[in-house]
Amino acid sequence: MANFDHDDAPPNSAAPPAAASSDALGYDPNFVPDSVKSFVVHLYRHIREKNVYEIHQMYETSFQTLSERLFKDTPWPSVDAVAHYVDNDHVFCLLYREMWFRHLYARLSPTLKQRIDSWDNYCSLFQVVLHGVVNMQLPNQWLWDMVDEFVYQFQSFCQYRAKMKNKTEQEIALLTQFDQAWNVYGVLNFLQALVEKSMIVQILEQEKEGLEQFTSTDGYDYNGGSNVLKVLGYFSMVGLLRVHCLLGDYHTGLKCLQPIDISQQGVYTSVIGSHITTIYHYGFANLMLRRYVEAIREFNKILLYIYKTKQYHQKSPQYEQILKKNEQMYALLAICLSLCPQVKLVEETVNSQLREKYGEKMIRMQRYDDEAFAIYDELFSYACPKFITPSAPSFEEPLVNYNQDAYRLQLKLFLYEVKQQQLLSGVRTFLKVYSTISLGKLANYMEVDEPTLRTILMTYKHKTHAVDGDGKIISNADLDFYIDDDMIHVVESRPAKRYGDYFLRQIVKLEGVINDVDRIKLE
Repeated sequence: MANFDHDDAPPNSAAPPAAASSDALGYDPNFVPDSVKSFVVHLYRHIREKNVYEIHQMYETSFQTLSERLFKDTPWPSVDAVAHYVDNDHVFCLLYREMWFRHLYARLSPTLKQRIDSWDNYCSLFQVVLHGVVNMQLPNQWLWDMVDEFVYQFQSFCQYRAKMKNKTEQEIALLTQFDQAWNVYGVLNFLQALVEKSMIVQILEQEKEGLEQFTSTDGYDYNGGSNVLKVLGYFSMVGLLRVHCLLGDYHTGLKCLQPIDISQQGVYTSVIGSHITTIYHYGFANLMLRRYVEAIREFNKILLYIYKTKQYHQKSPQYEQILKKNEQMYALLAICLSLCPQVKLVEETVNSQLREKYGEKMIRMQRYDDEAFAIYDELFSYACPKFITPSAPSFEEPLVNYNQDAYRLQLKLFLYEVKQQQLLSGVRTFLKVYSTISLGKLANYMEVDEPTLRTILMTYKHKTHAVDGDGKIISNADLDFYIDDDMIHVVESRPAKRYGDYFLRQIVKLEGVINDVDRIKLE
């Protein structure tokens, strides 16, 4: 059910707009099949009883099964049609509509009116959570999906609004009338309000001192309270990171995530979609801020985790998205390692997968030529988030599409950085060969004069260092040097050889072979 970071349109975007497809198939929003009646009645009861296990089963399994069986290419019955089965409960109806819109976005193309209605529903739902009395426990998966879908629909709306070329007069009139729908300040304010009202930052601080039990209980409240506000606040920090990445503000994005210690297991790792989204955006933001070592370290960890656990998610509705993000993160890892060779940070399993996927390209990316440049362009374009322009367009003629503008700007900034880094790869090649070399000799090899070489070496120092989240300067270099008189002294960090990984992998393979042999029944 989670969306991670889909492209602008759902996978089956060839489907006609919702209204058209519904009419063609004779969709009646007021017809409620018995199985749906039973579904809402039971879900309502389990929510009232705070039975998280049953809610999770119905949300993850029953909703998917019914969608597949009865609503493959039509929306679910309208909220008005099911409201009287659930005592017209206001909060339940908001939750039902949230699922209704999510299903619509996943299976059909929402109309502009439906996009605006979905925004209104989120406003009402979050207002209840922020200002009402919410006495529910909901599964983390559902609460994560709410935040994830909220950001996805915002991104989708910005992409939709930026394609002005073929907009009808009616659509332009609606966009003008509802100019507050999916407004970037509204989106950021809701996420920020959820973080603040839930006091989640203070809760995580107190947990470090042993005064809170948030992570150990996975955010659930076993004393009869509610987990909804706290967990929504927690996931909203990830939502803020993602929104700021879409806007190209990586520094603020990482700042929003700071209260979560991603070097540890946390509630964000309890839902696979949340885990992957967090690390993908965290790694990408670090890549754009030239903190390559941090990005490599985190990409390596999550790719290893996906490699070990993906067979458990094969039946999950998120499986395709897991695989897509997995591929994108390998592409980002290839970029990081090409700009900042740090092979010792990458596990052998991840490294062999990486070599299989991008080995050839990574060799070509080391060169300083147009082909290498084109590969950087290709990998970045494939693996980056779908950047957005958050401001409303000019509704004056002529109407133009500007949905690619934000992406082109980020690509330009990235490639500008690559060009500068590539200039330095020549220096690195020479420094790797020598432990000491005179300035004159190196200047000779590089066909530049000594003052220019000193400038290049200073640039190398600058480009291999970055500022971390605490404002400290960190090194990304796998080799360092200092200049004494006119001699360059090179210091290279040599990785310790690790044999354990190799033996563990061979043991696992052997166990697999033994299990296969045991299964064979001899006649």
